[in-house]
Amino acid sequence: MEEWTIKAALDWTVGYLERKGDENPRLAAEWLLSAACAMPRIQLYVNFDRALTVSERDVLRGYVQRRAAGEPLQYITGEAPFRHITVKVAPGVLIPRPETEVLVSEALALLPSAQKRIALDSTIDAWEGDLLKAAQEAQAASVPEPSAEAHAAADGRLEQRFDAPIGARAEEGEPGEPEAAASSEAAFPAEDKAGRPLLAVDLCAGSGCIAVSLAVERPDVRVLATDISPQAVQLACENARRCEVEQRVKVVQCHLAQGVPAAAIGRLDLVVSNPPYVPSAQCAQLPSEVRDFEPSLALDGGADGLQLFREIAPWALRALKPGGGFACELFEGHMDQAASIAREAGFGEVRIVEDLTGRPRVLAARKPQ
Repeated sequence: MEEWTIKAALDWTVGYLERKGDENPRLAAEWLLSAACAMPRIQLYVNFDRALTVSERDVLRGYVQRRAAGEPLQYITGEAPFRHITVKVAPGVLIPRPETEVLVSEALALLPSAQKRIALDSTIDAWEGDLLKAAQEAQAASVPEPSAEAHAAADGRLEQRFDAPIGARAEEGEPGEPEAAASSEAAFPAEDKAGRPLLAVDLCAGSGCIAVSLAVERPDVRVLATDISPQAVQLACENARRCEVEQRVKVVQCHLAQGVPAAAIGRLDLVVSNPPYVPSAQCAQLPSEVRDFEPSLALDGGADGLQLFREIAPWALRALKPGGGFACELFEGHMDQAASIAREAGFGEVRIVEDLTGRPRVLAARKPQ
């Protein structure tokens, strides 16, 4: 068999993908060859004379065929870089994009300055630990106690939420609204105490890139991530473990905020979301590698792209503590309308942030004090 070096493989792959109409054939060839050889892209150029093994040639051949058919590079290689981490990606779950890195930057900017980390018992779920700490502080402050019956009901609900394994499906009929939270209200003091972890919720979490990034970049943040897709929930769990933040990122399968504990309503420091936001009529105009391969469930945002945002905004206002932050990635053509919806919901300091290409992409706001 003729020896095929890295340089020969790279040159052939670039030419083949170029003939197939790939918009960035060299970049695609580098990605595929790097993955096939389990070698960083930069190392390709200092190992031009290294011969590919038979196995590497077979893997590369399969990768190139998939790319020539239009499949996204991230699905082929199984991972995507995102801010300071690399996340696992898979068909059926939206691929993380650079625009969403801007969303994370805005979300981080909305958080209070870093606080002292809290050590939790290794047998206690991070969110459960935060609630237990809050309950202890409330008791120390002599906050009036609810009835024994109310305690039992609240404890039952919290046990369901926090004793469930990561990735558990939320029970139906528990949307986490303020009226459901009344019986567990005494578990939270009126004001934050120094050193308590910050609480964030990531709605429509997808691969978990947002939730995991928040936890990696802010060790004092606990994140509850939700998604309606079981594939997304599984992938988000894997990425939390992959980045070693599974103790601070809890993932629940549910519609939007139905899996958020009632006791958390009015106590969140941050709500962040990258919901489906492409207007339905424009989905057919998306690039083929997006339209034909990525899940429409994660893309189609209804007639104007704001269908889910209209649900998220008022819920976020109720769920946030005074001064809490809200950040959402949305369709560039309807940001002014989204800003109006946010203001009508009661948010203040509403602003629109451009993405890396200069397009209006992220809405950021705060709940008034």
